[in-house]
Amino acid sequence: MRVEIRKLCGSAVLPARGSGEAAGYDLCASLSAPLEIGPGETVKVGTGLALAIPKGYFGGIFARSGLSTKQGLRPANCTGVVDSDYRGEVIVALHNDSAGPRTVVPGERIAQLILLPYLAAEFDEVEELDETARGADGFGSTG
Repeated sequence: MRVEIRKLCGSAVLPARGSGEAAGYDLCASLSAPLEIGPGETVKVGTGLALAIPKGYFGGIFARSGLSTKQGLRPANCTGVVDSDYRGEVIVALHNDSAGPRTVVPGERIAQLILLPYLAAEFDEVEELDETARGADGFGSTG
């Protein structure tokens, strides 16, 4: 798959995989200076990149395991979505789950992008749904 990408500023870093079999492409902070994120605070961090994701796919923005476990920083919406028709800057809303301030430095890897296919669906409104063994049993009902 080929994905067109545009650097919007000189500090932008092209996404790269950490290993040959990595599913995610690291996204880096495009900053002119270090950025402090206070405890419980969410800050939008630009990547300086715009993408043309092919139709039928989306870019999922996921946490980097090292950053989240060691620093307590993760995408605020847990998983971000970059739609194939979006052409603006890819921005990561980073949330600080830790008890202390955290600093993001220019060029730091802040999230990972995974390209995923999706199915477009049409919804048919009905009066009743088919019966299943589980029925309407919700949270925790399967053990």
